[in-house]
Amino acid sequence: MEFTGVYHKTSEQMSYPLNEDELIVNLKTGYDVKRVFIHYGDPFEAGILGGGEKWVGKREEIVYKKRLRHQIWWTTTLLPPYKRCKYYFELHTDTEVWYYCEDGFLTGDQLNMEGRMLQCFTVPWMNPADVNRTPDWVNDTVWYQIFPDRFCRIPAETGDEEDLTPWRTGPVTNRERFGGNLEGIRSKLPYLADLGITGIYLNPIMEAESNHKYDTTDYTRIDPHFGDRETFAALVREAHALGIRVMVDAVFNHCGRKFGPWQDVLKNGRDSRYADWFMVHEWPLTDKHEDTRDGRFYSFAFADWMPKLNTNNEEVIAYFCSVCEGWIRDFDIDGIRFDVGNEVSHRFLKKMREHLRGCKEDIYLLGEIWHDASQWLMGDEYDSVMNYPLMSGIHDFFLDKSMKKEEFEYMINRCYTMYMQQNNNVMFNLLDSHDTERLMNRFHDLDIFYQQLAVLFTMPGSPCIYYGTEIAMEGGHDPDCRRCMPWDELEEKDNQEKIGLVRSLIRMRKDEEACRSLYFHFPCEYENDRCVEYIKLDGHQNEIEVLLNCSKEDMNVREEGEILFSRKYADGVLGKNGTLIRRKKIKQ
Repeated sequence: MEFTGVYHKTSEQMSYPLNEDELIVNLKTGYDVKRVFIHYGDPFEAGILGGGEKWVGKREEIVYKKRLRHQIWWTTTLLPPYKRCKYYFELHTDTEVWYYCEDGFLTGDQLNMEGRMLQCFTVPWMNPADVNRTPDWVNDTVWYQIFPDRFCRIPAETGDEEDLTPWRTGPVTNRERFGGNLEGIRSKLPYLADLGITGIYLNPIMEAESNHKYDTTDYTRIDPHFGDRETFAALVREAHALGIRVMVDAVFNHCGRKFGPWQDVLKNGRDSRYADWFMVHEWPLTDKHEDTRDGRFYSFAFADWMPKLNTNNEEVIAYFCSVCEGWIRDFDIDGIRFDVGNEVSHRFLKKMREHLRGCKEDIYLLGEIWHDASQWLMGDEYDSVMNYPLMSGIHDFFLDKSMKKEEFEYMINRCYTMYMQQNNNVMFNLLDSHDTERLMNRFHDLDIFYQQLAVLFTMPGSPCIYYGTEIAMEGGHDPDCRRCMPWDELEEKDNQEKIGLVRSLIRMRKDEEACRSLYFHFPCEYENDRCVEYIKLDGHQNEIEVLLNCSKEDMNVREEGEILFSRKYADGVLGKNGTLIRRKKIKQ
């Protein structure tokens, strides 16, 4: 047996309570392992210390598995009646049987050796307070991300249009301000509701110097360019009336150069009461304006105009807990997205979560993390992260034509074995954002564009589309991905057709429980190496089949089931870059 391919630990995402009754147990093995059994039971079944009676657990086969590139991921759900669980694994290859315990591998003779002290895996107690709980409503949400300055402009009553760039389509720069505002977003709420959107994610709206607002000046004040407190409160209230939740962006890793405490540090130096709010290494602070590679103080991405906040400091933690409490109390927001969410301290996030859960029990806490975020998703910090690994994995499969469908399967399975099921259920799935090239820009091919959207709307988690995606809006990397929304062009026939396709995908996502479900598998029933095929199942064993022909040739597919979404499909033939999603007939 390939011993090096076997791994399990009673921590992290491998052994954890799903709720107060169910215990998830996962195991990795090599491909040489063909069957896995788990022996489990209460640790005290044979007495407090064993008492001479040998502990024997109940034996069950683990049948659910996912294929990774070099390993198999086995998973089962146990129901420990007394909230405790002791267990070990029985591994079968074609020619061998081994028993896997916490201290290693045993033969059958070793396992049954008289007097052996078995070091089994043990979950000592499933405490309700330790269960990783995520907001139930998120899985049912379809998000729409808005960059406020570029979405929609309603002229202010004051007529303040100073320094505004006329609204236009096409490329933009970071120096221009186009005047999009909260009133503009309010005016488009009926449009978003008609599209099927049930959640809005707003890029920062608090006072800042730039047009992107990631250089906060005042965390307690709505930026005057966007509106005021009353306008934002009305926006949230009206969105809620339409069944739309609202999530705001929180920039707590760094601030802007005009943030009051930083200004005080610049003025009073080491004697400032806020000196420890930041990470300054050279006193006195010089007045030069250049990047911070010289180490005089830490900043975001070496930008001297965005000094890094010391989120290890108790005053800083208390201040931002108060800021977020105010956002919830005054505006009734539903979620907070933490910018640069992997650089703030774990201590900051643990205290923030505990404080905010006391303010609003089902507040959604989302971290901006572009890599494996396991250490932030243990149940005491974020609920979810932006699923950039899924985004990049999907993109790379369509880019690299040498990749076969098995590699798509491995990628998807990797993304959904990184975290606990609770987190997977509310993962923030996206294909582009204000920080990336737009989806349509990557291949300039509408067929591939809709293939990737088909994956987005059928994967576990919570899908998000970036404003303009409904019309396949183009845009390169920042700042070009932040173009103005072309409202004057939306009534054009081709744009209405595109909007209709996105609306149908959203409707399918909302109507079909299987689309939102955590349960899926890859049957590999078609010989075409670039035909992605997977089955989604709901809690009642109803099935949805997703077929993506990513090859260079048309392919024949079985004609069965009810079509929910299709592109380049007719009479049993799925064309090159075609998409077919259908509800399969329920097996009797």
